Amino acid sequence: MLTFLSVFYTSIQAQTPQRTKYNFNAAWKLFVGDLAGAKSSDFNDKDWKAVTLPSAWNEDAAFKLPIHEHPTGIVWYRKHFIIPASAKGAKVFLEFEGIRQAGDFYINGKHIGFHENGITAFGFDISDVIKPGEENIIAVRIDNAWDYRERATKTKYQWSDKNFNANYGGITKNVWLHMANKLYQTLPLFSSLQTTGPYIYGQNFNIANKRMTLVAQTEVKNEYPEDKIFDYEVEVKDINGEIIKVIHGGKIAIKAGETKEIKAQAALTDINFWSWGYGYLYTINTKLKINGQLIDEVATKTGFREVEYQNGMVYLNDRVLMMKGYAQRTSNEWPALGLSVAPWLSDYSNGLMVESNANLVRWMHIAPWKQDIESCDRVGLIQAMPAGDAEADVQGVRWQQRVQVMQDAIIYNRNAPSIFFYECGNEAISEVHMAEMKALKEKFDPYGGRAIGSREMLDSKVAEYGGEMLYINKSADIPLWATEYSRDEGLRKYWDEFSPPFHKDGDGPLYKNMPAREYNRNQDSHAIENVIRWFDYWRERPGTGKRVSSGGVNIIFSDSNTHFRGEENYRRSGEVDALRIAKDGFYAHQVMWDGWVDVENHRVHIIGHWNYQNGTVKNIYVVASGEKTELFINGKSKGFGERSHNFLFTFKNIAWEPGVIKAISYDADGKILAQKEMKTAGEPYALRLSKMMNPTGFKADGADLVLAEVEVIDKEGNRCPTALNMINFSLEGEAEWRGGIAQGPDNYILAKNLPVECGVNRVLIRSTTKAGKIILTAKAAGLQSALLEFSSIPVKVEGGLSKEMPADGLKPQLKKGPTPLSPSYQVSGKTLEIKSIKAGANQDVSFASVDDNELSDWSNDGNLATAWITYTLKEASIVNEVNLKLNNFRTKVYPLQIKVDNQIVFEGNTQKSLGYFRAICKPVKGKKVTIRLMRENSGKDDSQIGVEMGGKKLDDGINRNDANAKGKLSIIEVEIIKLVK
Repeated sequence: MLTFLSVFYTSIQAQTPQRTKYNFNAAWKLFVGDLAGAKSSDFNDKDWKAVTLPSAWNEDAAFKLPIHEHPTGIVWYRKHFIIPASAKGAKVFLEFEGIRQAGDFYINGKHIGFHENGITAFGFDISDVIKPGEENIIAVRIDNAWDYRERATKTKYQWSDKNFNANYGGITKNVWLHMANKLYQTLPLFSSLQTTGPYIYGQNFNIANKRMTLVAQTEVKNEYPEDKIFDYEVEVKDINGEIIKVIHGGKIAIKAGETKEIKAQAALTDINFWSWGYGYLYTINTKLKINGQLIDEVATKTGFREVEYQNGMVYLNDRVLMMKGYAQRTSNEWPALGLSVAPWLSDYSNGLMVESNANLVRWMHIAPWKQDIESCDRVGLIQAMPAGDAEADVQGVRWQQRVQVMQDAIIYNRNAPSIFFYECGNEAISEVHMAEMKALKEKFDPYGGRAIGSREMLDSKVAEYGGEMLYINKSADIPLWATEYSRDEGLRKYWDEFSPPFHKDGDGPLYKNMPAREYNRNQDSHAIENVIRWFDYWRERPGTGKRVSSGGVNIIFSDSNTHFRGEENYRRSGEVDALRIAKDGFYAHQVMWDGWVDVENHRVHIIGHWNYQNGTVKNIYVVASGEKTELFINGKSKGFGERSHNFLFTFKNIAWEPGVIKAISYDADGKILAQKEMKTAGEPYALRLSKMMNPTGFKADGADLVLAEVEVIDKEGNRCPTALNMINFSLEGEAEWRGGIAQGPDNYILAKNLPVECGVNRVLIRSTTKAGKIILTAKAAGLQSALLEFSSIPVKVEGGLSKEMPADGLKPQLKKGPTPLSPSYQVSGKTLEIKSIKAGANQDVSFASVDDNELSDWSNDGNLATAWITYTLKEASIVNEVNLKLNNFRTKVYPLQIKVDNQIVFEGNTQKSLGYFRAICKPVKGKKVTIRLMRENSGKDDSQIGVEMGGKKLDDGINRNDANAKGKLSIIEVEIIKLVK
């Protein structure tokens, strides 16, 4: 009997190799150019450059060259590797997270396939071409030409665009090798393998009592020549790796050659729900067993949260969350590296967004790579995931290309709790196309709690969210949030006109006849502009009426090597620079955005520094969330600041004196809410070096990075904020210099001598594949030098494979804690119900002024005598405000009179805005509210304030030429508001 069992289990083990995922990034070789015969096994590649993936072959160009000059061409990657002999008879897959742009792939000289969309993940089944236990060679020929065309249709990919999609060529993302049994769970690589992989989701949420139902669905394939019966088991592990539940899915029969979707579910209790700034993740191990023997196991890290989209708002775990954050280029790039960075650096960058109190990143134009998606899961940052597009709806082949990318991206990323929005286009798409995309979501991700939509879609009956670019939209139905706002730019180097290098706001050459003020701000005005822009969204937040704004995202977070204006060859709209050093706008956002809707945690930030020349007199600006702010210099009060845009306090003509400047923010009753102080630094005395690195150690894998910071400090260790010293670096040991960025020749990319800006700069250092000691030295004329010593740790690689993953050891960030159970806002305004409408003209379309559709309006016939409209309320009520979206809101001023019954409650001019004007009325109770144009309006303002960088006229309301219609009153939406105390 023992002999029989021994033979039986030996037989089982022989046909069930352990499911293994290998890191396939190590030991590649690169040649820039096209070589005949490079695909062959016997090709001699010994002189090629050794690289560790991910690695763009043209990484040196990142921030050195403008985007349209990024090098393109043909390159080859080759790798020699050995997979275990135990893989004989097993399934072996290669998974590429993405390349740019198109590649042909060869194993041992045989062509195994190609991939060409330049965005999505893909893979190959190499089971039949691999030689277990022997050397194998993979060769990849990649073409990153800007004008590359799809082979089958000769169609150029719409997202290969020199305006926004930085061209980092080659194998720029991670590569994995999977080894599995012939009875296995599939990979989520639909277009290449026609498989969908696991799908893990929650149902029946009870947030308050921390309960839900877990559903673990997975696709299983049987490539044995005979039928199989197996047990399905689901193991649930918490964030600490402790097993909290084992779900038995029962015995399942699968036929030879069959692919089958299976499912198991169970109730879970005491659940920690994923939330903003609370990246709580579970590991779900889905297992296949035969006779108790483990055949296949896949680990899926995911989090659980309930998301709803209704009443014009987003609800996360039963709490309303106003969207606020950044529209970030998907490349999310770094100097001299591009997008190919270590995972810990992705966590650092994305975590900074959360630290600035952003809750949303809208990746722009193309789907993000898996590393950023998993990073956002860990740091608790919500994502809007696009497919791939340029700027408009497309037809035919180009539309099908976009559909395929969305389909693949949904399947590949649907287990990511951080993805809330699927974006189908950077502009509006047709209802037919929207329905097609929505059907994809319903087919492949029906339970993920995600909304699918597009930019604009303001009158769509299909889209589940929408929102304009730059402007404010409100809704009582689907959430509408601005997909990008505040496009202005400014270098971190420019404090103000009183600090070296004394950059006056807006100095610089015109760009396409636009003033330099739009792109060449200093930190003072850039931060102030952020406050002004966000205020327009904040005042239309949930709680202010029936129709609300669901927020918006600021373009961009970090300076980007994409289309640019003026003096530098990269975009400087970021709240941090390219090395993620914060600008003042970063701290302004921290103050304004510190809450789910209303401000819940009070902060204060003094814009700028406190090191000036004697005799300097300037305005001091403070961003604070209290009702009033007081400024002190060396303990003496300078009074209370002039408040504007709710969060901005201006102290005019403050004379500088060395010492301490302090700002205190108070509530209306004089209670201190927050305070902040800065002090004058002494003369530059020394340099200081510090480092940021992988929390598990600096890995000698040829891809890990250290971010080293250099500061100019005084004798007491304070940073000198106006220092611009040139720093001379030297690097010794097992590391590669990648350097930093600064204003100057070639942006100092890869230079070992570069200046600090505002007293600080950073440089990147990459590991080699040999562990050892590294010494970084920084010197500057007249200052004490600094030394930084650290070591890299070995990484085990055998036969080109490693079981050590780049993201191993990175822990979820839980700083903000679970979703609070309390309301996120106080109701401040109630929208009064309208019973009927009477208009001076065009009565038949008067309802368009209250129809919750921002693409329709009521207007009179152009005669001043008919420029009035009267709303009869359902019940008589006090009227406190009339909230108006008027056509040409960005460029036209209307002189209005508002009456409640027969009493005048408002007379005055409207103000140009990002969308809405709030007429504050004398509180009068009545039933009839009449809005009248008192005299001719200002006419259309033809300034270029509403022109994109490419010259396109931006939306300014209804698409109608009202340039000379000075007697016209045009109302897109109106709400009559009673304030609630």
